[in-house]
Amino acid sequence: MAPSARPNLRQIANSLGLSVTTVSRALKEGPEVHPRTRARVQKAAAKAGYAPNIHGLALRTGRTRTIAAILPLETRAYVADLAKVPLIEGMTLAASENGYALSIFSTGPEEDQLWSLQRLVQSGISDGIIITRMAAKDPRIAFLRDRGIPFVAFGRSATKLDYAYIDVDNEGMVRDAATQLIAQKHRRIALHLLTRDDESCEQRLRGYRQALAKAKLPFDPALVGHEEFTMAASESFFESVLDLPKPATALMCSSELGLLGAISALRKRGLVPGRDVGLFVRDNTRLSKYLAVPLLAHFVDLAEAGRLAVDALLRQIEDPGSPLTQIVMPGHFERYSGPDV
Repeated sequence: MAPSARPNLRQIANSLGLSVTTVSRALKEGPEVHPRTRARVQKAAAKAGYAPNIHGLALRTGRTRTIAAILPLETRAYVADLAKVPLIEGMTLAASENGYALSIFSTGPEEDQLWSLQRLVQSGISDGIIITRMAAKDPRIAFLRDRGIPFVAFGRSATKLDYAYIDVDNEGMVRDAATQLIAQKHRRIALHLLTRDDESCEQRLRGYRQALAKAKLPFDPALVGHEEFTMAASESFFESVLDLPKPATALMCSSELGLLGAISALRKRGLVPGRDVGLFVRDNTRLSKYLAVPLLAHFVDLAEAGRLAVDALLRQIEDPGSPLTQIVMPGHFERYSGPDV
């Protein structure tokens, strides 16, 4: 076999004195092939660097063995998408373990998400799609359902349509976190949210208002901010609530980057983060654990969320008509005391 040539089934079959059919079945783990023969074929294929021809596979079966995940960029700031890394890791590993390739499609913050999805579907390069950053009335759900395209959403929309999703309990997370801050005698709690179009932000706002209502505290819109996913935007918002005539006594950060912005805003005013002003953060990467700052953090294993999303998508692809996966991950809280002073 010429080292520069792409190995194919016939070449592997000839080198082993087997039929092409036997080699093909052995590579597919066919039970009709003796285990020792399967092992010989797989060893020879690996040594030769054999990989199935995806284009030929698609022509024969209508499948590409590729799935796609659409991950819109939060903003053009270079570290803004840090939180997506664990999610991508989980999706990549789950796809690979099941014999699929994962393609990541990033779209710009100003790009129309439905238009981006239409382009991906028209390309025909994937067997199913994972969509993220769900809007309250997300048109992509109806678009994919109407065309019978397997898909899973990371996040939920307010639509009444039935679809597969993996989500985080954003409402419960913020409600429980605000309740804990209220129990610590905080009465002016600032909540930092992201884009107003995000359904997850609406869920967090509902949880915040529920906690205030239960404690019979007034809702002050000046304490709620919708900002970009950057440290600078977070810092600016938290500076504004710290400079109010009745300043915030606790800051709820939407992300690790938001926490860094909050810490900067506090230190500029000579305030000790987590001691003079309470802190809560939704942390995807456990960055808050290493900041030596007293705070309350909420964690969800986003690598596991990525795995669950891929598993749910492959179930639709390989077993059409199976029940749709719908999982809301509660996560858990951890409290850090910070350094002894």
